[in-house]
Amino acid sequence: MITPIFLSGFRIKHFIVVGHCARVITQLIRVKELTDFLERILAVKPMSSGTYDDGRWWTKFSINIHHQLAWNVVQELGHIVNYVSLDERLPTVFYPVSPPPYMNGGPEQFLSWIIETTDKDFDPAKMMEWLEGRLPNPVDDINQWKMDE
Repeated sequence: MITPIFLSGFRIKHFIVVGHCARVITQLIRVKELTDFLERILAVKPMSSGTYDDGRWWTKFSINIHHQLAWNVVQELGHIVNYVSLDERLPTVFYPVSPPPYMNGGPEQFLSWIIETTDKDFDPAKMMEWLEGRLPNPVDDINQWKMDE
């Protein structure tokens, strides 16, 4: 026979697990929404995304190095994600990743980029807000991007 104390403890534990699962699922949905937004940016092609065990999230994508706006995209993302404000930086980082080029090939196929949070409480929806508010609008309109002459 199960005592009410044990049953009560089980239910509390059950709700914690459900709560944790709900948070993870919500986080994954919001990372997907961020990834969908990034896909609208000219030259960007999403690859994968997810969350770490501690609740931090990340998204990985490639940037078409032959696109005329490739470096503009890198510059804009680098500014917003890494240094939008020197006094109050976002808890996020944007950086390149690559397997060993001597074993795989060049940047056209093997250079990828990651945006990730350093704070589990920083919601991907907030990152999307920052990007939407500072990138050319709409992000998929080439005429809105300032290009170097």
